[in-house]
Amino acid sequence: MNRAERLIREFFEEIDPLVFGFGAGLTLLFVAVFAASPETAASVVSGINQTILTYFNWAFIVVMLGFVLFLVYLILGPWGNIRLGDGPPEYSYLSYFSMVFSAGLAAGVVFWGPVEAIMHYQNVPPLYDVPPKTETAMAIAMQYSLFHWSLTQWSGFTIMGIAIAYFSYVRGASLRVSAVLTPFFGPDEIDNSWGTLIDILAVFATLGGVATSLGFIGSQLITGVEFKWGIQLGSLEVLLVVTGMTVLFTFSLLLGVNHGIRRIANFNIGMFALLMLLTFIVGPSVFILQLGTQSMGGFIGDFLEMSLFMHVSEGGRWVNEWTAFYWVWPLSWSPFIGLFIARISRGRSIREVAFTGIGATAMATIPWFIILGGTGLQLQHTGAADILGPVNNLGEAVSGYVVFNALPFGQLLTVGFIVLVTASFITSADSATLAVSMMTTGGKEHPSSINRVFWGVSLGLVTAILLIIGGIEALQSAAVITGGPFALVCLVATIGLIKSFRTKYGSVLLQEETNLIGSSDRSQSNQSDAPRPEDV
Repeated sequence: MNRAERLIREFFEEIDPLVFGFGAGLTLLFVAVFAASPETAASVVSGINQTILTYFNWAFIVVMLGFVLFLVYLILGPWGNIRLGDGPPEYSYLSYFSMVFSAGLAAGVVFWGPVEAIMHYQNVPPLYDVPPKTETAMAIAMQYSLFHWSLTQWSGFTIMGIAIAYFSYVRGASLRVSAVLTPFFGPDEIDNSWGTLIDILAVFATLGGVATSLGFIGSQLITGVEFKWGIQLGSLEVLLVVTGMTVLFTFSLLLGVNHGIRRIANFNIGMFALLMLLTFIVGPSVFILQLGTQSMGGFIGDFLEMSLFMHVSEGGRWVNEWTAFYWVWPLSWSPFIGLFIARISRGRSIREVAFTGIGATAMATIPWFIILGGTGLQLQHTGAADILGPVNNLGEAVSGYVVFNALPFGQLLTVGFIVLVTASFITSADSATLAVSMMTTGGKEHPSSINRVFWGVSLGLVTAILLIIGGIEALQSAAVITGGPFALVCLVATIGLIKSFRTKYGSVLLQEETNLIGSSDRSQSNQSDAPRPEDV
């Protein structure tokens, strides 16, 4: 048997027929419908998107705030001591953080960092009665940017990561999204119709959610080419650009987590930090510090009010366009990021995972938005550069290039920005493809090459189609449709964790008890959750 035959045999032996078949079928149907009638399909997607946000925006607002509060309790409370399996962590903390951040919302952070504050400066959030394009509007604009990108948006998939890791490494369930059903059916009984449905939806949700982020980054690269060099790319050229980037992230994926994903994630976070530092040095440094200080104060003081604001007078229109979309988008990521976080979290405590998910990531995103967004605000407000003009004409994707072009060493910064955009695309895509491959193989940590290539190509194809037919609006609609159902799954995961922790460990977990958790729980995975003498 030659190598090709072995790879094909391995592929067919490892796949879960139902999850792979339905997941691939839904994806191919999505591609076929859009290819047959792009305008009709885009109209249907937009209509479903509006319906979901109109009737369920309040649910996303409340649920995501609940996730944040629960994660804060895990960081500060006794349950944070629980360790996820035996042995030491597989990766250093820097590599671990880099992979969580890069696989998470790094693509969105890179895209929206230079532009969101400018958008709120032009149209101030209705929670505040402040005239647009004023000094006061700058502080409010930055405050809302920090609110949207610091804690809450990361909470959904952090919950999923903790749940999948705990039920897999401690309770003995398979490493897949349906592991969150363990406290309700047991680790050996999640292969039921509910578990299969969750795994199928997880595949489709991941493709929609990740395609949104990759589409943002792809549009950023394409728009940059048009703005910088005046080259307009048609549908074929867009397809070729996405294909080239798909080849890059698939190659990284084939190298594996340690040799591919980990190294590119480390490079990505290094490039992210370098570009941020250089922008701070050559930009309006004092203004950035002053605006950042004031905005942080407003963000902390008004956090609960912003978290529960619904814009009732206009039916939630502004909230649907911004906050509700920002909350449901990462919910569409929650199955893939949650599974990926679980995959790399063995040996870490729940406190470490929770803090990395919403704490360490916030420490990276807040300076990025303050520095990039603050620089853009200062350039626009003083008239040193017109950023709103190109943004209103070419779209949000052009903002970063306008900002860097107006700074000293603009050419160098622009090149660095393009490299960061490309690296962000690769790190988000390769980890997503690995997660989907794991979902369709029943939780196999090292899926076959054919499986990974198939889902890599599928992801690239969905991204290219969304970019061609509808740009940013089509991408946002796809994320809402695929992410909405996973608000319920994340809620089930949270309830399951609370149920398991309270039953097994009670409300207080002494430090000495944690030494027994990783070694004793796996042997008890098929038994009841009731406390046993050897657990104390």
